Amino acid sequence: MRAIVTGCAGFIGSHLTDTLLEAGHSVVGIDCFNDNYGRPQKEVNLAAARDWESFELLTLDLAHGALSGVVSDCETVYHLAAEPGVRSSWGNRFDRYAQNNVVATQHLLEALRLTPQTRLVYASSSSIYGQVECLPTREDSTPRPLSPYGVTKLSAEHLCHLYFENYGLKTVSLRYFTAFGPRQRPDMAFNIFCRAALAERPITVYGDGTQTRDFTYVEDIAAATVAAGTLPTVEFGQAYNVGGGLRTSVRQALDAIADLTGRALDIQHVPREHGDVRDTGADTARARRDLGFEPRVQLDEGLQAELDWILAVAGGREVELAA
Repeated sequence: MRAIVTGCAGFIGSHLTDTLLEAGHSVVGIDCFNDNYGRPQKEVNLAAARDWESFELLTLDLAHGALSGVVSDCETVYHLAAEPGVRSSWGNRFDRYAQNNVVATQHLLEALRLTPQTRLVYASSSSIYGQVECLPTREDSTPRPLSPYGVTKLSAEHLCHLYFENYGLKTVSLRYFTAFGPRQRPDMAFNIFCRAALAERPITVYGDGTQTRDFTYVEDIAAATVAAGTLPTVEFGQAYNVGGGLRTSVRQALDAIADLTGRALDIQHVPREHGDVRDTGADTARARRDLGFEPRVQLDEGLQAELDWILAVAGGREVELAA
């Protein structure tokens, strides 16, 4: 199979790219290397992929670039490129979210109208649910995003569905729940917590720490995403939850980091930020049925892998908190 991965240099996108290459697929990776965090880490994320002759990298902005020629001869497009982050989506940065999450997706869907046999797997987010009334949350729950980021991810989901309804495009949306693991972005909680623990620096927690998340290991997410792009049992026009299957409080996650590092943590609590939801939890019955999804990596194992990655990237130097 020839596949396209947008956002191939990012956290999840680079893992997905590696998974596809290792399975024997050829991959065209697309990334615009925006400035949401430093390009050096993104280049490191692509190091393994660059060793494959079956990998090609295109530097392209989906919101503005010409796409029809790029997508014309591929079987599946995995659309992971996005402007990420709940807390930074307020205020004058919202135009970036609108461009990179909504406009970019619409441009890609327009290009795919010329190749309706191509499958599009869209990487959505649990942020579309907002403050949920029922846990675990099913895909048919009414979305109520609590952040501008969540609004843009839901908008792109709606675009995928309406192109399915109107033009028959083979679209499917995956709602990722709190991904973690090696290559995590420097603004994400576990990356910050792990670096702070290793450097014996204070850790800032928004809220009292009892809020829960359905933490999902990145390689489990990659496996579900490949399944959505390849299996004949996928129901097009639908959304699927992809979650780790066990809600864990932030406090419990910090306890696990303390145990793994053997260090007492200096935790400082501050009020929660706008857009932060109280709890998330995925009902994954639909993904188990149609994608064969079965999360395999539990929290402690995944945190150890993330800590090992941080130490490897640091190269034995003092571990610094991300700027």
